[in-house]
Amino acid sequence: MRSHAQAVVIGGGLIGCSILYHLTKLGWSDVVLLERSELTSGSTWHAAANIHGLHDSTNISLLQHYTMALYKELEVETGQGCGIFQPGSLYLAQTEAREHQLRLQEAKARRYKMNFYEIGRDEAERLHPLVDFDGIRCIMYEPEGGNVDPSGVTLAYPAGARQRGAEIHRFTPVTCTEAQPDGSWIVRTPKGDIRTRWVVNAAGLWGLEMAAMAGLELLLMPTEHQYFVTETIPEIAALDRRLPSVADRDGEYYLRQEGLGLLIGAYERDMRFWTEDGTPPGFGHELFPDDLERIEENMMRAIDRVPVVGAAGIKRVINGPMIWSLDSAVLFGPVPELANYFCCNGIIPGFSQSGGMVKLAAEWMIEGEPSLDMFGWDMARFGHWAGKAFTRARVHDQYSHRFKIHFPNEERAAGRPVRTRPAYEKQKAMAPSSTSISAGSIRSGSPPPASRRKRRPASPARTGGHRSAARRACCARMPASSTSPTSPNMR
Repeated sequence: MRSHAQAVVIGGGLIGCSILYHLTKLGWSDVVLLERSELTSGSTWHAAANIHGLHDSTNISLLQHYTMALYKELEVETGQGCGIFQPGSLYLAQTEAREHQLRLQEAKARRYKMNFYEIGRDEAERLHPLVDFDGIRCIMYEPEGGNVDPSGVTLAYPAGARQRGAEIHRFTPVTCTEAQPDGSWIVRTPKGDIRTRWVVNAAGLWGLEMAAMAGLELLLMPTEHQYFVTETIPEIAALDRRLPSVADRDGEYYLRQEGLGLLIGAYERDMRFWTEDGTPPGFGHELFPDDLERIEENMMRAIDRVPVVGAAGIKRVINGPMIWSLDSAVLFGPVPELANYFCCNGIIPGFSQSGGMVKLAAEWMIEGEPSLDMFGWDMARFGHWAGKAFTRARVHDQYSHRFKIHFPNEERAAGRPVRTRPAYEKQKAMAPSSTSISAGSIRSGSPPPASRRKRRPASPARTGGHRSAARRACCARMPASSTSPTSPNMR
């Protein structure tokens, strides 16, 4: 194992492997990935791995399209299959509000020359003859939508990185990360120590534990998430092509073909947290007991929309963990209080974003700033007031309303109030609005970082680029009534 490296990536899941690949793709070869167990451990291996291009944020849409195109390039470059299926995706609107949202996305797609457009019922029935389209106001089609094989993609990234000189060490847990006076780090493992310029926390379910080694507390919390796969469905077995996936967000489920059956997943209202006090160190490729009663309402809506599901047996149930930030957007970028410590934690639509997001991370570390403005992912968007109780309330709200229509500058009530003015009760009686930055009815000028030092005050922000520094200076001058934009992700 090397004793020195330009960067040490901690975590051998989808995001860590992609970071290693993109660092080498941009020219760094002296890079190392450390994985405590086997690659894909944690939440990567059991993911549904759906991919789509459109997002409410234009910049996220751009990076998601980059990701989808990258998978085919990876297969050619490395010879490792990524299990790419792109039969397209159908997006259904049952309500006027959802129709409006889809038409806005269609307009955005035209503006940026993305492939997302409305189709009629006849065409939709030709594409997916098993769906009952009664009651659907609008149908959009994304021809490149689909899914990939989670293990195939995660193994393709390190294969490409190894070709450019990267090292990967499995079964090598990190035991300590020590900041040095010159801004470098020493990463300690049972197999030896590495001195590195950059530490990258891409530890997934163990992101909290890795951050704690550096004296940081990240605002993350894991939940359970379920989907199930049906037995073979004769109507699918009789087809000579693959069916498009279905995004019925008003029905609060997602559905796609898996083998000769269907995969149906849900973000249920009756959600469950998992290991609120930290991920067990021995956890790796385990799953939780089935609990389909929890998603029964979502399943019934899926059966109403695709009746053959009701007659199909269930082949297997996947109930596994995923880890969330309190606005369901990634905690992304250099940690303001620490030199050369980069976080990439709390990613939900990982297989749609793993390429583009991590390309930005590599640009930030190597070139000094990312090529796209990702202010909605800024590490400094939450302050010291956002403790465990607030994080729990927000993660519950984000999970259980995953498919809700979100709006720019949206302010959500979950977790409020955290801090209040003396006049709060009087103002509350007058029904004022409040901001998520304050989590109550006050507004601080420039919020402290989302990560927090445990033993010493935060040092001045270090963002790695003049653009981020300028944004922070602008935030400091904002009036007390300002609000912060949000970038909700959609699966």
